[in-house]
Amino acid sequence: MVKNKNPASPLAVFCWCFFDWAHSAFPTVIITFVFSTYFTESVADSVVTGTFYWGWAMGLSGVLVAIASPIFGSIADYTGKRKPWLATFTLINVFCTALLFFTLPSSNWIFWALSLIIFANISFELTQVFYNAMMTSIAPKEKIGRISGWGWGLGYIGGLVCLILALFLFVDGDWFSKTQDLNVRSTTLLVATWFLIFAIPLFIFTPDTPSLGTSLKQGCIKGLNELWHTLKNIRRYKDIFLFLIAHLIYIDGLSTLFAFAAIFAAGTFNMNYTQILIFAIVLNVTAGIGAAIFSFVDDYIGPKFTICLSLICMIVTGCIILFTHSINLFWILSAILGIFVGPTQAASRSYMARLSPKNLTNQMFGIYQFSGRVTSFMGPILVAMLTKYFNSQRYGISVVFILMFIGLLVLFAVPKPKKYSHN
Repeated sequence: MVKNKNPASPLAVFCWCFFDWAHSAFPTVIITFVFSTYFTESVADSVVTGTFYWGWAMGLSGVLVAIASPIFGSIADYTGKRKPWLATFTLINVFCTALLFFTLPSSNWIFWALSLIIFANISFELTQVFYNAMMTSIAPKEKIGRISGWGWGLGYIGGLVCLILALFLFVDGDWFSKTQDLNVRSTTLLVATWFLIFAIPLFIFTPDTPSLGTSLKQGCIKGLNELWHTLKNIRRYKDIFLFLIAHLIYIDGLSTLFAFAAIFAAGTFNMNYTQILIFAIVLNVTAGIGAAIFSFVDDYIGPKFTICLSLICMIVTGCIILFTHSINLFWILSAILGIFVGPTQAASRSYMARLSPKNLTNQMFGIYQFSGRVTSFMGPILVAMLTKYFNSQRYGISVVFILMFIGLLVLFAVPKPKKYSHN
């Protein structure tokens, strides 16, 4: 277990959690609810075609993240500092997100939008490698679950606040013209500014790990060699290996759900932009509540129980959603499903933090990010293909809950963390 002899100050921990507030605007507004809906509804020729293109873009970015994340994590283990990497990928994401503003409601802009969204999504995912790894150096052992949960909860609140601003000041507000969807496109500038400004406290108040005095070139060589050695001998870390197998399957279902939730709501239940944003607000509220409440379950019962319970509840609720045609029931079931989204993510992160060897923390979180993305192309591409083949989003979205179910079956074989203090 990672030992934290000098826990960070409450301010440092809060600023680490606050980074979740900052970066959650991107997946919430851009990937899941607003820009994805704008792309399928206004940029692409049809909802089905837009879903198809969006699925391939999410899949391709997932493959590239899967390749890059363990590499960068391994390099960081030998250079020491995490903040420079975190700052670099944050700025890339901010830049690409801002450029999405120029995507006009025409199929002529499909390549522009997809190219930028791929680079923005890759840089966002790579920030997670170094951000997640920082938790092991600031969180006391007995509070890892709570701090991880608080971070996710604060992230959902941040996404919620950003969505409210997007709804009332941009989409439905009078600040921007609705000509060529300027009001909707401007939300990309809101997200870019949001991420840039609210990321600053972490870089000021949360301590970084010290530099190990290794040059970037030496760090690359040593890091890549160590990564190759770890991957060849990953079976030595049996608990981690089994968990990563389960994680790569069920998290693919969850990631696919994020990528297509708004697209499904708009295409199947004919929600407009205002309804989509209200829908997103409801999901963020319930997800934030779930992450906060279950953070204590994580610490006192264990991350495996938390993840299994959350997956079961999401699968049951999701399957009912697939068969309902009542928009009122869809709203209720979606809110229930949202409660269990946050605990799945937070408990997965805390599980990895409990098991990662201290000297390989960045690398292990790189591999963790790899496990979350190595098959990430599968979910979106299957959704795209099934939607196209059956000409129905219901068939496409069913992939989400099939992946969660398979991941759950594998997770049953994963032992509880041996180094978990309450087991």
